[in-house]
Amino acid sequence: MSMICLDDFEAYAEHCLPLAVWDFYAGGADDCESRDRNLLAFKRIQLRPRVLRDVSAVDMRTTIQGTEISFPVGIAPTGIPSMAWPEGEVSSVKAADAMKICYIASTYATCSAEEIAAVSSGCCWFQLYIFKRRQVTEQLVQRLKSLGYKALVVTVDVPYIGKRRKDTLNKFNLPAHLELKNFEVFKKDKDRGNFPLYNDVIDPSVSWKDIKWLRSLTDLPIILKGILTKEDAELAVRHGVQGIIVSNHGGRQLDGVQATIEVLSEVVEAVRSRIEVYVDGGIRRGTDVLKALALGAKCVFIGRPVIWGLAYQGEEGVKNVLQILKAELHTAMALSGYKTVSEIDRTLVQFAKL
Repeated sequence: MSMICLDDFEAYAEHCLPLAVWDFYAGGADDCESRDRNLLAFKRIQLRPRVLRDVSAVDMRTTIQGTEISFPVGIAPTGIPSMAWPEGEVSSVKAADAMKICYIASTYATCSAEEIAAVSSGCCWFQLYIFKRRQVTEQLVQRLKSLGYKALVVTVDVPYIGKRRKDTLNKFNLPAHLELKNFEVFKKDKDRGNFPLYNDVIDPSVSWKDIKWLRSLTDLPIILKGILTKEDAELAVRHGVQGIIVSNHGGRQLDGVQATIEVLSEVVEAVRSRIEVYVDGGIRRGTDVLKALALGAKCVFIGRPVIWGLAYQGEEGVKNVLQILKAELHTAMALSGYKTVSEIDRTLVQFAKL
């Protein structure tokens, strides 16, 4: 089949992946309202293009945390991508390097932090959960800088796992041939069927004081993933982090929350350019990226589309997904009258009336 847009990769992945694996990747919490809202909210945003502005040379480069990337799209942390393609993390980070963008490695990876770092020569960040056993988190953090990771992305919206009905219905478990390499220390204590549940190891008592504690462990930039309100954005700035990813976990945690693109402006206004703000959730086309940039995002991150690319053709499939988004963004910028990412501003967009 012809792979012309990201929807084509989604259709391919749904057709070829086992049902329980597809449901794990595609599913949201409860009624999947928040998952679906992430997609629908972009359709409410209309573009206000400018004309006669000489767009013969469009430059999509930008910087995040001081590192230049070729265009403002990165790969979000996604759990267990190796169910879609062998060594999914390695394939994804190689694709990110080839496209000169940022890759965020997941704690829930089937390749170790060392294995991922060994194949990355570019902008590689590490997504972190704070474990009940703080010494495990501390040891992991201490390893990361020496491995070359450029930032820590702390997921803050999972004190407990959201209710994902399809996973319960399917009795989902990690395939027997895979291991979560960053959880090997827990396996030594007790056999958990090769899949440590989130609620077994992630600490629900985590609070803002733990962000201060992490800050004492490393000089790597700390980015908080899962902020949805101006109040928490202001607290993030006050606690000395370097970035925020506006995220509702792809609609997989608390159902009934706003779409990330709907709250992006609120967060951007709250931080007042003191730290960088990024966004994930529902980005499927170049115009979505453009809308997010206009609302103040420094960069966007994609999760599920990367899984679809892996399912299609591994590393090459992920590169194809990224190339399509990059080409679509180039077209969208040019047709909107913008030559550089830094020129894009709030005047480009308006929200349609309901």
